[in-house]
Amino acid sequence: MNLAHVESAVRSAGFTTRGAFYPTPADAVLSMPDGGTVATVVLVGNAGDSMWHAFQRARRQSGTTLSLDAWTRKVLTVLARTCDAHALFPFDGPPYLPFQRWAQRAEPVMPSPIGPLIHPDYGLWHAYRGALAFARSIEFPQVAAHPSPCESCASRPCLTACPVAALSPGRYDVKTCRDHIGRQAGADCLQQGCLARRACPIGRTYMYSPGQMRFHMEAFLRNARKAVGSDS
Repeated sequence: MNLAHVESAVRSAGFTTRGAFYPTPADAVLSMPDGGTVATVVLVGNAGDSMWHAFQRARRQSGTTLSLDAWTRKVLTVLARTCDAHALFPFDGPPYLPFQRWAQRAEPVMPSPIGPLIHPDYGLWHAYRGALAFARSIEFPQVAAHPSPCESCASRPCLTACPVAALSPGRYDVKTCRDHIGRQAGADCLQQGCLARRACPIGRTYMYSPGQMRFHMEAFLRNARKAVGSDS
Protein backbone atom coordinates (compact mmCIF):
# COMPACT_ATOMS: atom_id res chain seq x y z
CA MET A 1 0.00 0.00 0.00
CA ASN A 2 1.47 3.36 -1.06
CA LEU A 3 0.73 6.82 0.31
CA ALA A 4 -2.05 7.47 -2.21
CA HIS A 5 -3.91 4.37 -1.01
CA VAL A 6 -3.46 5.42 2.62
CA GLU A 7 -4.74 8.93 1.85
CA SER A 8 -7.79 7.52 0.07
CA ALA A 9 -8.61 5.23 3.01
CA VAL A 10 -8.18 8.09 5.48
CA ARG A 11 -10.48 10.37 3.45
CA SER A 12 -13.15 7.68 3.24
CA ALA A 13 -13.13 7.50 7.05
CA GLY A 14 -13.77 11.25 7.33
CA PHE A 15 -10.23 12.31 8.22
CA THR A 16 -7.31 14.00 6.45
CA THR A 17 -3.71 12.82 6.24
CA ARG A 18 -1.48 15.37 7.94
CA GLY A 19 1.96 14.50 6.62
CA ALA A 20 4.38 11.70 7.40
CA PHE A 21 7.88 11.11 8.74
CA TYR A 22 10.45 8.38 9.25
CA PRO A 23 10.85 8.11 13.03
CA THR A 24 14.15 8.08 14.88
CA PRO A 25 14.68 7.05 18.53
CA ALA A 26 14.39 10.73 19.50
CA ASP A 27 10.78 10.81 18.24
CA ALA A 28 9.62 8.45 21.02
CA VAL A 29 7.48 6.38 18.65
CA LEU A 30 6.27 3.16 20.22
CA SER A 31 7.14 -0.21 18.68
CA MET A 32 4.72 -2.18 16.54
CA PRO A 33 2.45 -4.56 18.52
CA ASP A 34 4.75 -7.48 17.66
CA GLY A 35 7.75 -5.59 19.01
CA GLY A 36 9.02 -4.67 15.56
CA THR A 37 10.37 -1.27 14.54
CA VAL A 38 8.11 1.46 13.20
CA ALA A 39 9.44 2.56 9.79
CA THR A 40 6.88 5.21 8.81
CA VAL A 41 4.35 7.33 10.70
CA VAL A 42 1.46 9.00 8.87
CA LEU A 43 -0.40 11.60 10.91
CA VAL A 44 -4.18 11.72 10.70
CA GLY A 45 -6.44 14.60 11.67
CA ASN A 46 -8.69 17.24 10.25
CA ALA A 47 -8.53 20.55 8.45
CA GLY A 48 -11.75 22.48 8.38
CA ASP A 49 -14.98 20.68 9.21
CA SER A 50 -15.05 17.49 7.08
CA MET A 51 -14.28 15.30 10.09
CA TRP A 52 -17.03 17.05 12.05
CA HIS A 53 -19.66 16.03 9.51
CA ALA A 54 -18.52 12.39 9.61
CA PHE A 55 -18.56 12.43 13.42
CA GLN A 56 -22.04 13.92 13.53
CA ARG A 57 -23.35 11.30 11.09
CA ALA A 58 -21.92 8.55 13.30
CA ARG A 59 -23.62 10.07 16.34
CA ARG A 60 -26.99 10.25 14.60
CA GLN A 61 -26.69 6.68 13.34
CA SER A 62 -25.72 5.32 16.76
CA GLY A 63 -28.35 7.35 18.59
CA THR A 64 -25.83 8.07 21.35
CA THR A 65 -23.72 10.96 22.58
CA LEU A 66 -20.58 9.22 21.36
CA SER A 67 -17.45 11.12 22.40
CA LEU A 68 -15.05 12.40 19.76
CA ASP A 69 -12.15 10.44 21.26
CA ALA A 70 -14.18 7.21 21.36
CA TRP A 71 -15.31 7.65 17.76
CA THR A 72 -11.78 8.49 16.64
CA ARG A 73 -10.37 5.41 18.35
CA LYS A 74 -13.03 3.16 16.81
CA VAL A 75 -12.63 4.50 13.27
CA LEU A 76 -8.83 4.71 13.21
CA THR A 77 -8.41 1.27 14.79
CA VAL A 78 -10.46 -0.26 11.96
CA LEU A 79 -8.64 1.90 9.42
CA ALA A 80 -5.25 0.76 10.77
CA ARG A 81 -6.21 -2.89 10.30
CA THR A 82 -7.29 -2.15 6.74
CA CYS A 83 -3.94 -0.49 6.02
CA ASP A 84 -1.83 -3.10 7.87
CA ALA A 85 -0.78 -0.44 10.35
CA HIS A 86 -1.00 0.27 14.08
CA ALA A 87 -3.08 3.20 15.38
CA LEU A 88 -1.60 5.72 17.82
CA PHE A 89 -3.55 8.44 19.64
CA PRO A 90 -2.65 11.79 21.26
CA PHE A 91 -5.18 11.25 24.07
CA ASP A 92 -3.68 7.97 25.33
CA GLY A 93 -1.70 8.63 28.48
CA PRO A 94 -0.05 9.73 30.55
CA PRO A 95 2.59 9.53 29.27
CA TYR A 96 1.30 11.17 26.12
CA LEU A 97 2.88 10.74 22.72
CA PRO A 98 4.57 13.92 21.39
CA PHE A 99 2.13 14.62 18.57
CA GLN A 100 2.97 18.32 18.42
CA ARG A 101 6.63 17.48 17.86
CA TRP A 102 5.70 14.85 15.29
CA ALA A 103 3.53 17.39 13.46
CA GLN A 104 6.51 19.70 13.04
CA ARG A 105 8.42 16.78 11.50
CA ALA A 106 5.59 15.96 9.10
CA GLU A 107 4.23 19.34 7.98
CA PRO A 108 5.27 23.01 7.71
CA VAL A 109 3.58 23.93 11.00
CA MET A 110 5.03 25.99 13.82
CA PRO A 111 3.84 27.43 17.15
CA SER A 112 1.67 30.52 16.84
CA PRO A 113 1.99 33.47 19.25
CA ILE A 114 -0.94 32.06 21.25
CA GLY A 115 0.45 28.52 21.35
CA PRO A 116 -1.38 26.18 18.93
CA LEU A 117 0.48 25.14 15.79
CA ILE A 118 -0.33 27.29 12.78
CA HIS A 119 -0.43 25.87 9.25
CA PRO A 120 0.32 28.15 6.26
CA ASP A 121 -2.95 27.14 4.57
CA TYR A 122 -5.24 25.94 7.36
CA GLY A 123 -4.22 28.58 9.89
CA LEU A 124 -5.38 27.46 13.34
CA TRP A 125 -8.32 25.44 12.00
CA HIS A 126 -6.85 21.97 12.10
CA ALA A 127 -6.03 19.22 14.58
CA TYR A 128 -4.20 15.92 14.91
CA ARG A 129 -6.46 13.06 15.94
CA GLY A 130 -4.16 10.06 15.57
CA ALA A 131 -1.41 8.41 13.58
CA LEU A 132 -0.85 5.27 11.57
CA ALA A 133 2.41 3.47 12.32
CA PHE A 134 3.75 1.20 9.58
CA ALA A 135 6.42 -1.47 9.84
CA ARG A 136 7.40 -0.79 6.23
CA SER A 137 8.82 2.30 4.59
CA ILE A 138 6.27 4.37 2.66
CA GLU A 139 7.50 7.00 0.24
CA PHE A 140 6.14 10.50 0.76
CA PRO A 141 6.99 14.03 -0.45
CA GLN A 142 9.66 15.92 1.45
CA VAL A 143 8.27 18.67 3.69
CA ALA A 144 8.76 21.97 1.89
CA ALA A 145 10.34 24.77 3.88
CA HIS A 146 7.76 27.44 4.61
CA PRO A 147 8.09 30.54 6.81
CA SER A 148 5.60 31.02 9.58
CA PRO A 149 2.72 33.24 8.44
CA CYS A 150 3.01 34.91 11.83
CA GLU A 151 6.36 36.40 10.83
CA SER A 152 4.71 38.66 8.25
CA CYS A 153 1.69 39.48 10.44
CA ALA A 154 2.49 42.93 11.81
CA SER A 155 -0.65 43.49 13.89
CA ARG A 156 -0.91 39.98 15.41
CA PRO A 157 -4.61 40.39 16.32
CA CYS A 158 -4.59 37.02 18.09
CA LEU A 159 -2.66 38.61 20.96
CA THR A 160 -5.18 41.39 21.60
CA ALA A 161 -8.51 39.70 20.85
CA CYS A 162 -8.94 37.84 24.14
CA PRO A 163 -11.25 39.96 26.34
CA VAL A 164 -9.61 38.74 29.56
CA ALA A 165 -5.99 38.68 28.32
CA ALA A 166 -5.61 34.97 29.00
CA LEU A 167 -3.17 34.56 26.11
CA SER A 168 0.28 36.02 25.57
CA PRO A 169 3.50 34.68 24.01
CA GLY A 170 4.59 31.63 25.98
CA ARG A 171 1.70 31.92 28.45
CA TYR A 172 -1.84 30.58 28.61
CA ASP A 173 -3.86 31.30 31.75
CA VAL A 174 -6.23 28.32 31.69
CA LYS A 175 -8.11 29.37 34.82
CA THR A 176 -8.84 32.88 33.55
CA CYS A 177 -10.03 31.49 30.21
CA ARG A 178 -12.13 28.82 31.88
CA ASP A 179 -13.78 31.29 34.26
CA HIS A 180 -14.57 33.70 31.44
CA ILE A 181 -16.27 31.23 29.10
CA GLY A 182 -18.13 29.74 32.06
CA ARG A 183 -19.93 33.04 32.64
CA GLN A 184 -22.43 35.04 30.61
CA ALA A 185 -19.73 37.53 29.61
CA GLY A 186 -17.95 34.72 27.78
CA ALA A 187 -21.00 33.45 25.89
CA ASP A 188 -19.57 34.55 22.52
CA CYS A 189 -16.38 32.55 23.06
CA LEU A 190 -18.35 29.53 24.25
CA GLN A 191 -20.85 29.55 21.41
CA GLN A 192 -18.73 30.79 18.51
CA GLY A 193 -15.20 29.75 19.49
CA CYS A 194 -12.13 31.40 20.96
CA LEU A 195 -11.96 35.07 19.95
CA ALA A 196 -8.16 34.97 19.74
CA ARG A 197 -8.27 32.00 17.39
CA ARG A 198 -10.99 33.62 15.29
CA ALA A 199 -8.93 36.81 15.01
CA CYS A 200 -6.18 35.07 13.02
CA PRO A 201 -6.47 36.03 9.31
CA ILE A 202 -4.85 32.80 8.03
CA GLY A 203 -6.97 29.91 6.78
CA ARG A 204 -10.33 31.52 7.36
CA THR A 205 -11.98 29.36 4.69
CA TYR A 206 -11.22 26.37 6.94
CA MET A 207 -12.84 27.92 10.01
CA TYR A 208 -14.97 25.46 11.98
CA SER A 209 -18.74 25.74 11.92
CA PRO A 210 -20.44 27.27 15.00
CA GLY A 211 -21.66 23.81 16.06
CA GLN A 212 -18.17 22.36 15.96
CA MET A 213 -16.71 25.36 17.78
CA ARG A 214 -19.26 25.09 20.55
CA PHE A 215 -18.65 21.35 20.87
CA HIS A 216 -14.92 21.88 21.37
CA MET A 217 -15.37 24.84 23.73
CA GLU A 218 -17.83 22.93 25.92
CA ALA A 219 -15.41 20.00 26.04
CA PHE A 220 -12.59 22.37 27.01
CA LEU A 221 -14.73 23.89 29.77
CA ARG A 222 -15.59 20.47 31.22
CA ASN A 223 -11.99 19.29 31.14
CA ALA A 224 -10.62 22.57 32.53
CA ARG A 225 -13.03 22.44 35.45
CA LYS A 226 -11.93 18.88 36.22
CA ALA A 227 -8.23 19.75 35.99
CA VAL A 228 -8.23 23.06 37.85
CA GLY A 229 -11.35 22.81 39.99
CA SER A 230 -14.23 25.22 39.56
CA ASP A 231 -14.59 28.14 41.94
CA SER A 232 -17.15 29.92 39.80
